[in-house]
Amino acid sequence: MRPARILVVDDEPGMLRAVERVLSDDHHVVGTRLSRDALAIASEFHPELAIVDIRMPDLDGFELMAQLKARFPRLDVILMTGSVDELDDKLVRAIRSPAFYFIQKPFDREVLRTLVDRCVELRMRREDHRRNLMRLETEIAEARTFQQSLLPPREAIVNGVAVSCRYSPYSGLGGDLYDYADATRGRTALLIADVSGHGVSAAMLTGIVKSAFHASHVDGCEPLAVVQRIATGLAAFSPDRFVTLAAALICPDEHELRYVNAGHPPIVLWGPAREPLWLESTGPLVSPALTAATWTARAVPINEGEHLLLYTDGISETLADSDGRAEDRFAAALARTPDGGATLLDAILAEVHQELAGRPQPDDLTLLTASVLER
Repeated sequence: MRPARILVVDDEPGMLRAVERVLSDDHHVVGTRLSRDALAIASEFHPELAIVDIRMPDLDGFELMAQLKARFPRLDVILMTGSVDELDDKLVRAIRSPAFYFIQKPFDREVLRTLVDRCVELRMRREDHRRNLMRLETEIAEARTFQQSLLPPREAIVNGVAVSCRYSPYSGLGGDLYDYADATRGRTALLIADVSGHGVSAAMLTGIVKSAFHASHVDGCEPLAVVQRIATGLAAFSPDRFVTLAAALICPDEHELRYVNAGHPPIVLWGPAREPLWLESTGPLVSPALTAATWTARAVPINEGEHLLLYTDGISETLADSDGRAEDRFAAALARTPDGGATLLDAILAEVHQELAGRPQPDDLTLLTASVLER
């Protein structure tokens, strides 16, 4: 155990010398009889532990402890008393205070040494934990920055399709992803995905999902090829990992939308002359556990002036009614903002945060709209 810096404050000279003798072989000890001097000494000495007598003139031990801890929040304090008057009241007050321990004088030297050693040991563990926590927070922040760097710009026009995206991560390292790409023959490919769990492994999976999406360019970004490539990329992971996703391909020349929904919340298609159409799941979620899984690609007409909305379950679960459905809330939002785009996404996010009413986000919040522009 490394030596600790210990400040001892006691107005009795004999007790002060006794404590210094007991502890000075193993620790750096500085003592003073004047409680007010202790504050100035502490400013220079930066103690890790203070051993403070309760009954002292000027500042009593409780008041001195409060001032010391105000300046040094991580300081540990052991309170001492030699008074038997109102001992129970002092003990209760000491227990309720932020003191590490309460000890009555006179005390055995081994009791004091053991108590100090235990205090120093626990402090070292706390400091190790704090450093590890800071390191982990730094690594998570760096991973989150890297993860968000995988996302393309929030606004783009790709082959006559206006794309708007929003991603609001929860406090940890999440697993949502949106993406889009210029596919072959003037088509526009869209993807939204939600990886199970949180943390570094979820971030790794989002990287694999993105790589598979862009690798499918050789297949024309056909939705079925996208899902199959993602399934191949996930095969090396444990069976408890999975991804839900929706992959879409807008083909303006053919006035067709092709899509695969792998266990994801439904895609919404709407337009000036079309009521919202909910494109539900066309196959199971993607998981190494589902080795025999198959997905179906479906097609629906899409015309100029019509829009798509894709989102993750952080959105739909927050807006869901008592039956677990959020379609009515989405339909109302579409009616208020029928032209889609960034205005719609920001309105939905505002509604989600209003529903949370100040509570922390339980999950990532991710949305994407795509509007087929008039030529």
